[in-house]
Amino acid sequence: MKKSLPQNIWTILLTLAVLLSLAACENRGTPAPDISTLPSDQSQGKKTYGDLVVGFSQIGAESEWRTGNTRSIQQAAENLGIELIFDDAQQKPENQIKAIRTFIAQRVDVIGVSPLVETGWESVFQEAKDAGIPIILVDRRADVSEDLFTAHLGSDFVEEGRRAASVMVDLLDGKGNIVELAGTPDSAPANDRFKGFREVVAGYPEIQFLASESGDFTRAKGKEVMAGFLLAYGDQIDGLYSHNDDMAIGAIRAIEEYGLKPGQDIKIVSIDAIRDAFQAMIDGKLNATVECNPLLGMPFFDLALKVVNGESVPKWIPSQESVYFPDNAAIMLPSRQY
Repeated sequence: MKKSLPQNIWTILLTLAVLLSLAACENRGTPAPDISTLPSDQSQGKKTYGDLVVGFSQIGAESEWRTGNTRSIQQAAENLGIELIFDDAQQKPENQIKAIRTFIAQRVDVIGVSPLVETGWESVFQEAKDAGIPIILVDRRADVSEDLFTAHLGSDFVEEGRRAASVMVDLLDGKGNIVELAGTPDSAPANDRFKGFREVVAGYPEIQFLASESGDFTRAKGKEVMAGFLLAYGDQIDGLYSHNDDMAIGAIRAIEEYGLKPGQDIKIVSIDAIRDAFQAMIDGKLNATVECNPLLGMPFFDLALKVVNGESVPKWIPSQESVYFPDNAAIMLPSRQY
C-alpha cells in the first residue's frame, strides 16, 4: 500500500510550482538583448583602431605634397594608437613590391599602398588576396582587376586636369602656345592630368602644345626641363601647365633666369595647392593652383577599420578639392597644412 506524502511536503511542492510558472511567464515577456545596441567592444569580434596592424608602402619624398601625405598618415596612426609599419620605396616600384610581400609575411591586418606607376601589380596584389589581407590604394590608382583591391581613396586626377585647362583657357583668352611639365611616366596622376587637360583644350583650336616632357614631379627636374623649353621656344611660350606645384616652382626659377616674368610673360597653372604655391601666387609668379588633398591619414585608417570589421565600403572614395587663385592666396596661406 502506497504511503501519502505529509501535508507540509505537498504545500512546499505546490509553492515551488507556482513560483516556477510565474518566472517562466516573466521570461517569455522579456525580449533578448539587441547586440547592435551594445558598446563596440562588447559586440562580436569587432576590432578597434588600437587592434590594427597596418603596413603602408609610400612612394618616397619627391615633393612637398608627398611629405605632407606621409606626415598625415604617420600622425594619424600615432593619434589613433595604430601599429603602423611604414616603408619608403625611394621612387622604385620594385621596392614597393618587396615591401608588400614583407607585409604579407608579417600578417598585417591591412596593406595601404600609393603605387608609383599604374602597371605591374597583379602578382603581388594576388598574393595579398590569397593571404586574406585587403589592399587599399591611397592617392594613386593601379591598373589591376577590381577584385585585387578593396578600395581606392584619392583624388580625381582627370578632373584636376580639366580644372587646370579651364583656368588656362581663361588666362589665354582661348588662344596661345603651351608647354607642359608632366609627372612621372606611367603614373596615374600623370596619365590622368594629361588626359583631362586635353579634353578641355581640344575645344580651343587656337591653343597649341609646343612641347610636353616629364619633370618627374620634382623641382630640380622641373627647372631643368623648363630651361630646355625656353632654349627651344623662348618668347613663343604663352602658358605653362605643370602636373604639380613643385615642378612649377622649379620652372619659375628657370623663367626668371631666362629673363622673363613668370605669371606675366608666361601664364602658369599647376596642381597640388602646397604652401609654396600660395606664396608664389602672393608674389605674382603663379596664376592658379588646383588642389589635390594629401591629408589622407584619418580617412585611410577609418576605411581600414571598416574593412577589417567586414563593413561595406565604396570602391572609390574621391577627395573634395578646390581651385585657388592669387586674390585669396594671402588669406588661405596660414591655414595650409602642407
